[in-house]
Amino acid sequence: MQIRSGKREDVPALLRLIKALAVFEKAGDEVEIGEEELLRDGFGKHPQFSFLLAENEAGECLGIALYYYRYSTWKGRSLYLEDLVVDERFRRKGVGKALFDELLKIAKLKGVRRFHWQVLDWNESAIEFYKKYEVEMEDDWLNCSMRLQ
Repeated sequence: MQIRSGKREDVPALLRLIKALAVFEKAGDEVEIGEEELLRDGFGKHPQFSFLLAENEAGECLGIALYYYRYSTWKGRSLYLEDLVVDERFRRKGVGKALFDELLKIAKLKGVRRFHWQVLDWNESAIEFYKKYEVEMEDDWLNCSMRLQ
């Protein structure tokens, strides 16, 4: 397995895993984004995100970790992991750990102070995975969002 930065030609695999995650999270019909938007937002003049891709020797995409940087008025720059998705066929084989560990290296290299992500409260396997890293799981913040389109 190799972990590398995602490229333009990886966008179809990225979208496939985004859709698979939506189905897993019981929201399969909520994916509104397409390849064109991912290409523009990930590889345009002002990229909004980056992603890591795990692949096997045959070049098959095993999983992705999509992330971006955000800013805290209290802490400064932080890295936000939007999604860590492993193809169902390759789960429990170290792919998620390899992606997460590589992202930790990037965060440390970039000198960010915090590393953030969310996990659904019913996703027991993900919660157990993250607990191995001795993370702080917050329960005092509410997530808010507003649909604009």
